[in-house]
Amino acid sequence: MTLTTDTDTLARPSPRGPVSEILLDIVPQPADGATAALAALGAAVEAALASSRDIAFDDDLQLALLVLYGLHYGTVDADDSWEWNPQLLTVRSSIERAYERQLRERVPLPAFPEHNAEAVASALFRLTSEDDGPSLSRYIAREATEEQLIEFVVHRSIYTLKEADPHTWAIPRLSGRAKAAMVEIQADEYGGGRAERIHAAIFARTMRGLGLDDRYGAYIDNVPAITMASFTMMSMFGLNRRLRGAISGHLAAFEMTSSVPNRFYGNGFRRHGYGPDVTWYYDEHVEADAVHEQIAGRDLAGSLAEDEPELLPDIMFGAAACLAVDGWAGRSILDAWTSGRSSLRLPVERRPVSLA
Repeated sequence: MTLTTDTDTLARPSPRGPVSEILLDIVPQPADGATAALAALGAAVEAALASSRDIAFDDDLQLALLVLYGLHYGTVDADDSWEWNPQLLTVRSSIERAYERQLRERVPLPAFPEHNAEAVASALFRLTSEDDGPSLSRYIAREATEEQLIEFVVHRSIYTLKEADPHTWAIPRLSGRAKAAMVEIQADEYGGGRAERIHAAIFARTMRGLGLDDRYGAYIDNVPAITMASFTMMSMFGLNRRLRGAISGHLAAFEMTSSVPNRFYGNGFRRHGYGPDVTWYYDEHVEADAVHEQIAGRDLAGSLAEDEPELLPDIMFGAAACLAVDGWAGRSILDAWTSGRSSLRLPVERRPVSLA
């Protein structure tokens, strides 16, 4: 199995337990010739779920989810028929149910607002403004070493090289005003029709400017489970129609907590002498996300709550889960850095770069 972009193929990631080991062995095979291995995979998943205390931090299950979602994103080099293989879908569904259940048990929810756009938007702005998660962005702006900046970009590459794609799954699952709002936001994320301005492409430029490999999946072995957990959570929300409220709330919180941190991130790189080839991605989001947060709060999440009131609890859950999981990931990184340790599982090699 390889993780791939449109034109590049990468070495397969290293397994992190019995589930990911069996899965990584299965997907290179023809989909009609792995009956015994699929049975073994199902048994391994059942055992892993029974023993896992926290799926968000479970390396084996998070890597398995990343690979399973990769079949839909096209980041896994595999027989296309695996994408909708009933047995793999059953495996994915088993992990998703357990992951969602744990998130619902552990993510605190705010009081629900009235079912109108202004009340929902106000509640979401209040929720995000009261978030007391670790300020990774302020640390990066003021204290992070160059090595820590590189680690930060490596962590973010797992989502950002596929930026916007998890939320785009929601477009056909929405209708009316909510769909129009989602499309408006996503059109900006995809560069307004200009390939060089697609946000994932701009982030790839940041990686190249830092001497990093910009191919998707190059650093999967380097990052811990909690880094993958943020991406797999939003993928789970986006790919399941019943969770369309959660992915809408997630996007609202995501946009509402993006503009100011990205200003700090850009400042952190400038502090170390990096120029626009590296900071463009962060500077672009300062302005864009200040607009997106209004659209996401009122026109997307707010109008969805008005049109489908039964989705309000999931809208608030999605927003709260975004803050919680990103907060867990940020705390893990900061705890490592402030203890003098790397936040990565494995060190990163990069090409020499010139700041001239």
